[in-house]
Amino acid sequence: MLVARRCLIATVAGSGSSTNPALQFAESYVTEDLVLRTARSLAHEVGLAAVTPGAGAALRLLAAAGNARAVVEIGTGTGVSGVWLLRGMRVDGVLTTIDVEVEHQRIARRIFAEAGFISGRTRIITGRALDVLPRLADGAYDLVFVDAEVTGFTACVDAALRLLRPGGVLVLNGALAGGRIGDPAARDPETVTVRETVKAIRESEHWIPALLPVGHGLLAAVRC
Repeated sequence: MLVARRCLIATVAGSGSSTNPALQFAESYVTEDLVLRTARSLAHEVGLAAVTPGAGAALRLLAAAGNARAVVEIGTGTGVSGVWLLRGMRVDGVLTTIDVEVEHQRIARRIFAEAGFISGRTRIITGRALDVLPRLADGAYDLVFVDAEVTGFTACVDAALRLLRPGGVLVLNGALAGGRIGDPAARDPETVTVRETVKAIRESEHWIPALLPVGHGLLAAVRC
């Protein structure tokens, strides 16, 4: 079952709470308004680790750079990443967001409305991502954002390859594995899975990737 990410925020390079002054500056470079701060606070209350402001700004940038009209988000949470994505998308764009938690999506729906997005801008689907993704159209999306447990990374990457148009962008959150990604001694299952996923994408002929050290790490890859 793929669910929104629940994890401690590590104080390592690439984490929103890093003690590195340069990274702290990067995280605070784009400020969040009251809507995003509220959504973030609600995420904390329900035990979710929302994307950091730096990661959110990167998501907005990627959506805007791709002139995204159709975006898939795996892991609605309380709407933090969704608001960032919607603010980068075209004004007629639609965010399809998937999560198993009805209560979290109820909060996100309210957050989207408070951010000024009409209901037609979002398609909120409750269910397991691996059940929902096969029902989405091939080559119809400009960006796929995965913010779910790493056990589902491989399946999500496979689905994104089908869902994205050529030139579309895949983004995986948590790609630094809590700062352990570069430590060869780290062999826990989560780190190994993340390491194998980012390696497979780097070596694939289907993707042009870059690893962005913002938030918990964003792996962004353009579909060839």
